[in-house]
Amino acid sequence: MPRIDLNGAGVAYAEAGSGEPVLLLHGTANSGAQWRGLADRLQPGCHVLAPDLYGHGETDPWPGYGPLALADEAALAEAILPSGCGPIHLVGHSYGAAVALRFAVQWPERLRSLVLIEPVAFHLLRDDAADRPLFREIVEIADLVAKGAASGEYRYAMARFVDYWNGVGAWVQARPDQQKGLACLIPNVALDFWATMSETTPRIAYRRIEAPALVLRGDRSPQPAQRLAELVAESLPAACLETIAGAGHMLPLTYKEAVNAAIVEHLARNMTGRHRPAAA
Repeated sequence: MPRIDLNGAGVAYAEAGSGEPVLLLHGTANSGAQWRGLADRLQPGCHVLAPDLYGHGETDPWPGYGPLALADEAALAEAILPSGCGPIHLVGHSYGAAVALRFAVQWPERLRSLVLIEPVAFHLLRDDAADRPLFREIVEIADLVAKGAASGEYRYAMARFVDYWNGVGAWVQARPDQQKGLACLIPNVALDFWATMSETTPRIAYRRIEAPALVLRGDRSPQPAQRLAELVAESLPAACLETIAGAGHMLPLTYKEAVNAAIVEHLARNMTGRHRPAAA
């Protein structure tokens, strides 16, 4: 994988194809590899870039010069873009979608289109009294993860995290080697929660993101994730909200065909070149 140095950390990313640039941002406890199927669908006709965010995949951990923020992850994503490249198509899932939203706020002029799959912009749930019970639900999970990271109780914390997002019993169904690998990621999960919970961008700031946007969610996802998809879709001036029936929060992996088809269709509608990804 290609690598760059960013603030003393090695950043790895996958790159393939040529054409209009498509930047893919993965979720917590995953890596750019989660997009391999989609990347295959987008070639030829697209220049696909999929970085590993801090502490994930082959990218070094956050170097610790200050608190990790979504702006730092957005800067990582921006740093791998080719010099002088034109407007990009930006796709993110979960934590990666929260990073994508931050990227879009910082550089709205760099977007040709946007796809957000259940963006975990948790700070938005603080704004309205009706949403605060959902915010407290997330705070409980975040606090448990932070305690596990600080105390070394990695397996218990990751088990609760996995079951929250995937359904009760998901952890025990994972293979022992998968559990071992995931448990080691708890410090990164805690940092990702910090970045999302400490974000302060107000909803009104999203009004300046004029790129056509597709917001996807699953109808079996935790209520905070479903509500956040609604809030983000309502905040973006050119957004469409779509719900994948039967899907949960990990829909890019568990409902890959439906999700990839929706993404490809959205990107193809908003591409300007002659070469567009096949819709099927």
